[in-house]
Amino acid sequence: MGNPAVRAWRDRDAIAPSPAWRQGRRRVSDRRFAGGLRKRGDRCPLAVWCDQHRHAGHLGQGLGRAASGWSHRISDELFDLLREYEASGTPCALATVVRCGAPTSAQPGDKAVITADGRLRGWIGGSCSEPVVRREALRALAEGAPQLIHIVGGDEVKHSRKRGELMIATTCPSGGSLDIFIEPRLPKPLLLVFGDSPAAGSLSRLAELTGFRARIVSQAEMATLEVGPGEGYAVVATMGHYDEDALETALGHPDLDVSLIASTRRAAAVRDELLRRGIDEHTIARIRTPAGKVRGGSQEEIALLALAEVVMARRKHGAKPAAVDPSPVTFVTDLVCGMTVDPLTSPYKVVDSDQTYWFCSAGCQASFEKARTA
Repeated sequence: MGNPAVRAWRDRDAIAPSPAWRQGRRRVSDRRFAGGLRKRGDRCPLAVWCDQHRHAGHLGQGLGRAASGWSHRISDELFDLLREYEASGTPCALATVVRCGAPTSAQPGDKAVITADGRLRGWIGGSCSEPVVRREALRALAEGAPQLIHIVGGDEVKHSRKRGELMIATTCPSGGSLDIFIEPRLPKPLLLVFGDSPAAGSLSRLAELTGFRARIVSQAEMATLEVGPGEGYAVVATMGHYDEDALETALGHPDLDVSLIASTRRAAAVRDELLRRGIDEHTIARIRTPAGKVRGGSQEEIALLALAEVVMARRKHGAKPAAVDPSPVTFVTDLVCGMTVDPLTSPYKVVDSDQTYWFCSAGCQASFEKARTA
């Protein structure tokens, strides 16, 4: 009857048997079919249905691919995950395979999401590529800049790094190559808008269009306001109703850049009231005022100018890169093949007195042990 896995691979796109089969012609045997695939350079069909190999000890598996049919499902799940991270302000990096070189069977378009703790979700290949991608994703998050990685098979390739680009050799037995683009997706800066005036509403809408996460803070919310870590700005647009209370709340968060929309005379009166409340001069000096000053301007024009001043302040200080986890993943180098290895996921290691050596595969571990005892 033949192997059912091979038959399923052969017939996976067929809606009905071909006319030749209905006419009684002899079907291609499983063995001949698998042989034809190998002549064309394809992987054995059985490999698609087996558990994915995660280490480079088996020929042709290190830069392997996810099972057929997973790509679209994984992409949909990753895009949902990216939207979730964007909404929560979680920094992450998106890695995308942009080019593949035979004999690897990875596909352009394969994707993975890496968070600041080093966790990878998705698929960008096996153990020959995954540790390198995780390491470079953490670098991209720390620097706030994209990275292009060239993973090339062969001994003639030398490790090299230039701005935004890395060339690295792999000793993976498959000998394939991959180009992977890593894009850091940093949280949008937070803009807190205090007040319910027309200027506050216009400011919130304009801020969303210019790449901020705008949030209007009402008077009732101020007592329980929580601001997470990261880049943040606050604009008080209460128009004289509760300016001092809003400013006192904003100044209670040391990382916020604070602005006040008010006339020069009103700003001076607010400053005096804050001093009377016991707020020191150094803290009050954080307030940028008057924000959005325009003589005879409309509420929309005032909001536009106030936002422009926030953007100028942001560009002056530069966008802050994501903070990588305080205990980042530590990668090591396989002494046999030179590959990057994650000690937390690789089971291959040799302990020699007080020194531990990690390896990408059982083959590299065996080679090291043989050389050590020789």
